[in-house]
Amino acid sequence: MNLLFELDLAKAPKGSREIADTLYRQLEGAIRDGRLKPGARLPSTRSAQTAFGVSRNTAHEVYERLIHAGLATARHGSGTFVSCPPSEPGLAEQREFPGAPDMRLNGFWLRQDVSAAIGFWQEPPRTTQPVTSAVDLRPALIDPRTFPFAAFRRIMVKQLRRLETRPASFKSPQGNQGNFHLRRAIADHIALTRAVACHPEEILVTSGAQQAFDLIARALVKPGETVVAVEDPGYPPMRVPFAAAGARLVPVRVDAEGLVVGEIPPDANIVCVCPSHQFPLGMSMSPARRRALVQFAARTGAVIVEDDYDGEFRFDGKPLEALRTTTSRDEVFYVGSFSKCMLPSLRLGFIIPPRWARDTLVAAKNALDWNCSVPLQLAVAAFIAEGHLSRHVRRLRRIYGNRRDHLLTILDAVIGETLQPIPSSYGMHITALADDTVDCEAVSAILAEQGIHVHALDRYYLGTVARSGFVLSYASADEAALVMAVEALAQALASLESQSRMVRKAVAPGPS
Repeated sequence: MNLLFELDLAKAPKGSREIADTLYRQLEGAIRDGRLKPGARLPSTRSAQTAFGVSRNTAHEVYERLIHAGLATARHGSGTFVSCPPSEPGLAEQREFPGAPDMRLNGFWLRQDVSAAIGFWQEPPRTTQPVTSAVDLRPALIDPRTFPFAAFRRIMVKQLRRLETRPASFKSPQGNQGNFHLRRAIADHIALTRAVACHPEEILVTSGAQQAFDLIARALVKPGETVVAVEDPGYPPMRVPFAAAGARLVPVRVDAEGLVVGEIPPDANIVCVCPSHQFPLGMSMSPARRRALVQFAARTGAVIVEDDYDGEFRFDGKPLEALRTTTSRDEVFYVGSFSKCMLPSLRLGFIIPPRWARDTLVAAKNALDWNCSVPLQLAVAAFIAEGHLSRHVRRLRRIYGNRRDHLLTILDAVIGETLQPIPSSYGMHITALADDTVDCEAVSAILAEQGIHVHALDRYYLGTVARSGFVLSYASADEAALVMAVEALAQALASLESQSRMVRKAVAPGPS
């Protein structure tokens, strides 16, 4: 079998005694610097003249030297393959820790707060092996075991077969807002689940909600001028695109009714909110606050970015409409995605922007990646149109509702008054507040060593940390895992309290 081998090798002069050494040094260098990767198959000795310009015997000699040096292995009947080169002392450390950052880099991306926000889901490495099975209670994750993969696989295969028989026409995707069938399916879905009325022509398909935030920031932010008000605590990765575009971020307090509209800076140009299920605290914005926020935007010319990340999952009370309505469509950019109701790995989301901003957002999207995967868009469109998404959401509401009730029950039974859950009617997680004396980050670190991931509330703040507690997701953990995690949480809290009492006793003054 003829293999592609495009390595440019210099050849020794004809008749030179250095032919074998020249070829060996070049192959050795290519293996060590990574141009020839481990597992790559080297040309057969029979094709040595074509590949290297040397005889078969010379190639055999060179391969034997590579094998002896640990740079290649011979497999009987298969050929000669590149092996992992022995690591040079200090080389791995040099590659991983290059020292001071290169001054050619934009300093914004080197800031510690930016790295922390973008690396929000990355956990520090454990120092010990966990003694229990991994349980992940971090928010915004899903349980893939609940997803109807068989139905989605069938639909995806069908769409790929259609591409075989009816290839997409070759035309520039400039101006492409996303596949029409998907935009029509989205319009139908959100009208039913979120009472958002719109036409397919109003929707822009994006690579997830994060790209939606980035597009909005690119289109609206004027560096050094734009002021963006964000909920505090809030979703850290959402803030980064606005800061990267040059906006000034202002944290705004959240109370039991949601964002405190009266504390939004009067010069705010953009207000970012999660009105249905505040992230991470979990309350829904009250009707009065919703009206006040829309009135603020209409009065000042500001716009609202509505992140409706898990609005499909309601368990109690009357349905809440989105902020984006027929009367507020000129002020609200509505952002949704399929990460929570389907799979995060799909990387599909959408924006319903005001009409005046649509063309600019489409241009910004085209500048980034032209368009999202067409086969994937068609598959998700068919998944929605055939009713699979509605059935899946109804099933998830039942599953998540049971897990939510179970979590609240065991929190009350195992931890009692130490943690106070914030009432919430929507979503995939709850937040439980702790006394300010509890070091929640330390508790989170103790649990991580046991393979249990729980976020402390502290990490969600942009400004001063006002409340301590834990954000507890029930989406990716079943009831048995929830029991295990809550019991471990109770033990970690008790352990820290015991250590604290010992320290207080040790430093207490003795009798005079």
